Amino acid sequence: MTSCRAPKNTEEFEKYYQLRWQVLRKPWGQPLGSEQDEFEKQSFHRMIVDEQQQVLAIGRLQRSGQYEGQIRYMAVRKQFQGQGLGQQIIKVLEQLAIELGLKNITLNARENALGFYRKLAYQPQGDAYLLFGVIKHFSMGKVLTLSAKQPFEQSVKHSLEQ
Repeated sequence: MTSCRAPKNTEEFEKYYQLRWQVLRKPWGQPLGSEQDEFEKQSFHRMIVDEQQQVLAIGRLQRSGQYEGQIRYMAVRKQFQGQGLGQQIIKVLEQLAIELGLKNITLNARENALGFYRKLAYQPQGDAYLLFGVIKHFSMGKVLTLSAKQPFEQSVKHSLEQ
């Protein structure tokens, strides 16, 4: 049994960042610490953990404008890829974005993840760029719509309470 939630304490954030570094930075020789940026404290972090509190998948939502957000640092532990965990993180972050009143989400997808994001209705938005000089990334975006589970009035109420 797994659960998707925000990290609760320093130890959980350490595990969260460790997975981020192991999947997204270490394979390209990037130093520990390069997996974090100046937007960590104002962003929304989600992780999927198992019964032993092992972090299996992670993702982050940051507000990039009044009605825009960006999903960043998506990572799934290698042995758990292809099991729907990444999709679960995306859905949770999208629902959070809707609750925050965001209407558009962007992300930068690695070339090998384009199909994954396309299945989730993200569309390419521009030219590719290289990260670390070797990893091709593509800008993608999606217009968010309110889900049946989150009526507009509840979304507005939650946003105002925040």
